[in-house]
Amino acid sequence: IGKDDFNVEKLRYHRIIIMTDADVDGAHIRTLLLTFFYRQMPELVERGHIYIAQPPLFKVKQGKHEQYLKDEQELDQYLLESAIKEATLLTKKGGSNLTGEALGEIARQMVLTEAVIRRIAPHYDEAVLRAILHVGAIDLTSEAKAEKVAQAIRERLINKSTEKSEVIVSLDEETKSYKLAVNKFVHGNLESCVIDALFLSSGDYQQLLKTSQMLDGLVGEGAMIQRGEKSEAISNFKEALDWLLGEAKHNLNIQRYKGLGEMNPEQLWETTMDPNVRRLLKVQIEDAISADEIFSTLMGDQVEPRRAFIENNALGASNLDI
Repeated sequence: IGKDDFNVEKLRYHRIIIMTDADVDGAHIRTLLLTFFYRQMPELVERGHIYIAQPPLFKVKQGKHEQYLKDEQELDQYLLESAIKEATLLTKKGGSNLTGEALGEIARQMVLTEAVIRRIAPHYDEAVLRAILHVGAIDLTSEAKAEKVAQAIRERLINKSTEKSEVIVSLDEETKSYKLAVNKFVHGNLESCVIDALFLSSGDYQQLLKTSQMLDGLVGEGAMIQRGEKSEAISNFKEALDWLLGEAKHNLNIQRYKGLGEMNPEQLWETTMDPNVRRLLKVQIEDAISADEIFSTLMGDQVEPRRAFIENNALGASNLDI
């Protein structure tokens, strides 16, 4: 072991495959192994000999049909496609119906938006993000326009939140555009987030805006969502999507694997080891460098970078398999 004692020409196998669980623990072990290869045997990485197996995190069973899904994103996609089959949205009493691809596209954008909200909610209050989704296009180029947006957000927060809140308009001296500071008092503690030009230029806001424009005026009084023989009254599209996903889950058996050890030999072969169907990711040098940086941050002597990494990433952690 070590750069001086290692001879890549003696390599017996041209594919070294890292197989770890699909959960958080597996990700930690994968980081350690990538760091090891990068530091001790970098030529293996540089020559493309290191691969990462992609075991499934979920198995979905409906009747006799079984399907393995790699992660939560694939599960969400599977549930969504199942949900919109035979689904019809009556947009309002006496209004038009949405079905098929038209309904599916709006639903897919809503799922993407919900993922954005979950991901950035630790930094931007969820109620504020949903208010932005309702408000739509935000223009902060003048004080009057910024105040108009601020008032719309205030009204939305008053209607949808019990906490005391305030939205303050001020000039950003650096960008010369206006910004909104949203302050909420939760259990007596002040929580703040800022809506400024930087946020408006982000991909996250663009996704919120795209969905907002699709939903604008879509659902009116008397709207209904229907799937098969069942139907439900709704007041907004999120209610329709939540109901459809709930209905789709009723006839499904969803199994979440905590580790490869939970699979029997046949399942392990057909999901992770069969060359005809398995998924492999070739490790690039950038992947190994990133793993090494994470390892150095978490295991190094510098306290502040480690604390910052944990604080920035712990809030987004889920499904920790504790």
